Amino acid sequence: MTAISRMSPTETVFRLLVGLTGLFFLALGIGFMVFPDIFAVALSVEPAYGPGVNGIRSDFGGLFLGMSFFCLLGATTGRCRWPAVSIIFLLLIIAGRLIGFGLDGPTSAGVKFLLVELILLLILTVSTVVLARRAGSNEKGLKVSELLNLKTLVGAAVVVAILGGLFLSQRNIGLALVERIAARSMNADVIADLPDGLHVGLCGSGAPLPDPRRASPCVAVIAGRSFYVVDTGPSSERKMELMRLNPGKVRAVLLTHFHSDHIGDLGELMLKRWTGGSNRSPLEVFGPAGVETVVKGFNLAYSLDSEYRILHHGPETVPPTGAGGLARPFHFPSGKNEAVIIEADGVRVTAFQVDHAPVKPVVGYRFDYKGRSVVISGDTIPCQSLLDQARGADLLVQEALQPTMVGILQGLAQEIGRHNTARIMGDIMQYHTSPEDAAKMAKEAGVRHLLLTHIVPPLPASILKAAFLGDARKFYQGPITLGEDGLLLSLPAGDKQILERSLL
Repeated sequence: MTAISRMSPTETVFRLLVGLTGLFFLALGIGFMVFPDIFAVALSVEPAYGPGVNGIRSDFGGLFLGMSFFCLLGATTGRCRWPAVSIIFLLLIIAGRLIGFGLDGPTSAGVKFLLVELILLLILTVSTVVLARRAGSNEKGLKVSELLNLKTLVGAAVVVAILGGLFLSQRNIGLALVERIAARSMNADVIADLPDGLHVGLCGSGAPLPDPRRASPCVAVIAGRSFYVVDTGPSSERKMELMRLNPGKVRAVLLTHFHSDHIGDLGELMLKRWTGGSNRSPLEVFGPAGVETVVKGFNLAYSLDSEYRILHHGPETVPPTGAGGLARPFHFPSGKNEAVIIEADGVRVTAFQVDHAPVKPVVGYRFDYKGRSVVISGDTIPCQSLLDQARGADLLVQEALQPTMVGILQGLAQEIGRHNTARIMGDIMQYHTSPEDAAKMAKEAGVRHLLLTHIVPPLPASILKAAFLGDARKFYQGPITLGEDGLLLSLPAGDKQILERSLL
């Protein structure tokens, strides 16, 4: 290796840049090896159970440690071929990210990561070109001594020692991190940090069929500082808390209808609102006729649990008067299919009938706040009342079922002898809205943005999204977002923007 004292200032600078880049990759590699969950969350990667954590540890950790090795080798030897290896990997990473943007749409986090990757690519490319020019014809073939020598062996030993020390210290490190992680979670108040306006968060964008990405239907609506929840499908309450939306601040729940996938977590939300906020009054639950039966049932089912918690935590912590829910049924005036059910703090909520026959009654909701408007369809086929409420709305949150894909599932179920499943698959196509019909309605109503949710069938892989949308984009030229849990759309007051980000 050429001694540092014999290097020109230019070569010194660029070798240092390559070395610093290698140290950055080294830190990432060690982080993914030892703290895969934490680093995965930081990079917006969601591990799927234990095997997912293991995959992140090995794949991401191995990738970044490998890139680090080649960068540091280039920095110490001054040979351009070694950082060029990391350049190839960076190009492949960037290509994958751009493909993801094309299939799934860009996200704010993804754009930030892309910017960092482009900066690293620029640093390594310029450095490699400079080192190549300075080397000229002196850069001969591969020398084994460059890969296996005292310095690389010492470096590898240091990395192994660091990893070993971190693994052996996991208990102490974990205890040290508990307070910091918990403080971040407990102090989080997404609602307080939102600008004035209407905000729509998907705490559940799926349906009864299991989907690893989606809980069952649940839409959080924040109008100013008022927090409402539309439907409470199974697993949605926990997803709400993972989004750092405090259930203790929920003002009211609005149910569209009483299918199990829309009410399954009502009891959990009533419980968490009570215990999480020491609320002294029950959670108000609005809904059409029949909501009394639903609320009464959950109150009864959770009555013993409520007694246990009062005995255990005391009435000051969990006031007995705040347990459970309070049904708020509403009815439509004669000859009308709409009614204003809430008008407070600048928020107006209008309920309207939709068509989900043979299920009756079924409603959707429109929220108006400071010139911004959101319409939530509920489960329905295209109908005039939904079209009327959606006219001129900023955002239409529309349930969607792709008949072509469900038809494939129906045929498969019939082939393998699951005739009951096949019958149900055929039935559900009759009372939902296809993405194409949702797009047609959005265009006719003059909606500014279409958000599809209640996704049927499940979409466990991103590549299925285009098949699910079908020809929807032919009928509506405005933005169409295929909903996923954690998505937040913000409609600032006094503005026309609709901003997207993820809370997961």
